Amino acid sequence: MKNFLLTLLVFVVALNVVTAQVVSDSQEQAQTPVDTSYWQSEFSAGLNFNQAGFSGNWKSGGVNSVAFGSIIAGKALYQKDKISWDNELELLFGIVRNEGEGTRKSNDRIFLDSKLGYQLSKKWSSYFSVNYLSQFAEGYKYNEDGTQSLISKFMAPGYLTSSLGFEFKPSKEFFLRIGPFSPRFTFVSDNQIINNVPSNYGVLPGETVRIEWLAMQVFASLDKDLSENLNLKSRYTMFANYETLSMKNIDHRLDLTLTAKISNIINVTLTGISLYDIDQDPGIQYSQGLALGILYKVGNKK
Repeated sequence: MKNFLLTLLVFVVALNVVTAQVVSDSQEQAQTPVDTSYWQSEFSAGLNFNQAGFSGNWKSGGVNSVAFGSIIAGKALYQKDKISWDNELELLFGIVRNEGEGTRKSNDRIFLDSKLGYQLSKKWSSYFSVNYLSQFAEGYKYNEDGTQSLISKFMAPGYLTSSLGFEFKPSKEFFLRIGPFSPRFTFVSDNQIINNVPSNYGVLPGETVRIEWLAMQVFASLDKDLSENLNLKSRYTMFANYETLSMKNIDHRLDLTLTAKISNIINVTLTGISLYDIDQDPGIQYSQGLALGILYKVGNKK
């Protein structure tokens, strides 16, 4: 845990310094300003807060509640000649406290993605990528009898996927990666979770990791300004294990974020996630959130 947090801290700091001047090996180059135009960086941090309160004799019903959410996101994109190196970080965490129910999570995500590419033509590149997905805190199923059952935590599950393939990028707003060779590591660090999640996220009983060597990943991303004050971000991932290939065993995940800018730092954000993974649940999972808060954003993105 400590090693991961240290790595995460280094990654966040790196996003803020990618536009700094590169120190040359020769004294002559050190005296000449270095062209950093090959880098494009972007960093944003946001907070949102919701509160509701009612008097004891409020007849319309309601429950006192407080909710808090946060997001840290960043990109560092390098492009020189035919070589590209794209890095993305997204951290989300939110809590809600309803009177009589205690504090619960409302949002929790860790997403890291790094891709090294070599341009083959105007719109196509070969690539190698690594992405990671997990969460920060423990997640519970809240039972009708008032008890709670642990169903997830940090690195339970955690997904580390590497991918080798080809990328189609017709514009700076959209890309599609097709990786016919995409091994995935699924981690479940707590052996007790199987008591509450019999599928154990696909990891065999008594083990903490599952490796799917022969697999395919399709990864698509869209980041588009619909208008001057409205932005849409979407990310779709498909994962298929060749050894268990069938329609019901193919994983799908779609993330959508719609951000409306009210002022320089005040935004309204609508988020949604749709997920199908038979190793988690035979049905389609989904979540939705709407928040008003502040979002501070800096970068040199053109």
